[in-house]
Amino acid sequence: MQKKREDYIFNAINIFLMLVITCVTLYPFLHILAISLNDARDSARGGITIFPRILSIDSFVTVFKYPGLYNSFIMSVARTILGTVLFLLVTLMCGYALTKRNLPGYKSIYMFFVISMFIAGGLIPTFLLFQQIGIYNSFWVYILPSSFSTYYMILFRTYIVQLPKSLEESAQIDGADEWISFFRIVIPLCTPIIATLGLFVAVTQWNAWQDTLYFTTDENLETLQFVLMKVLRQAEATSIVKKAKSIMMRQMGTTNITPESIKMAITIVATVPIICVYPFLQKYFVKGMVVGAVKE
Repeated sequence: MQKKREDYIFNAINIFLMLVITCVTLYPFLHILAISLNDARDSARGGITIFPRILSIDSFVTVFKYPGLYNSFIMSVARTILGTVLFLLVTLMCGYALTKRNLPGYKSIYMFFVISMFIAGGLIPTFLLFQQIGIYNSFWVYILPSSFSTYYMILFRTYIVQLPKSLEESAQIDGADEWISFFRIVIPLCTPIIATLGLFVAVTQWNAWQDTLYFTTDENLETLQFVLMKVLRQAEATSIVKKAKSIMMRQMGTTNITPESIKMAITIVATVPIICVYPFLQKYFVKGMVVGAVKE
């Protein structure tokens, strides 16, 4: 079947719009990357677009010498991996349990979860709760409170409901219990939505910094995004910027940097790791989100 003239016009317009959106999306990142790779004193003159004028890695050298950076990076990686794995396990298990309509108190349990989506305790009650259960100012404050989401649980449940029941029934005939059915049948079949939602959770964990601000005081618990936030706030006030610059100069023994170059370099360092995950999970996006959210 030959394409009509209208089809070629539509494809051309579609490709043009996609190219425009791609350029608009990539430009800010490339601009930050160019500034971070440019000589800091030259960058102060402005005019940097997506290519550095004078190539220099002094800003990245300084960043990697920044006090506590490696510890904050390890903390962010640890909370992202452990938090994502625990979240997926707990939320998927709960979604699987709520596919069993013969579960005692099914309607009450389901309604309880749904109501929790619209009612929150607030910051102060949450702070007091974390103190009472002993996770305040500990690594577990990053993991346990974010180990479940009702919205994602509903997505998991909806996806599982659409799976062929014959597979689970045949496994039960062969003597498989609920645990075997869950780990050997349900989880493999849920790979697309697990990968998709897992990426969303990992991005959320990686970008989180407010829980560090509210619920920790130990510098060893600072995450990479929290360190980035401190640098960004230092760069917003001129007086603080001057103080930060002098401190960095004393600590790093270099004068070829500026607070702006440090800010851009840390932004790249904090962004690149999570970006590298996307290509490996891209093929699961459409199938995972569309199929899992079509119908109840």
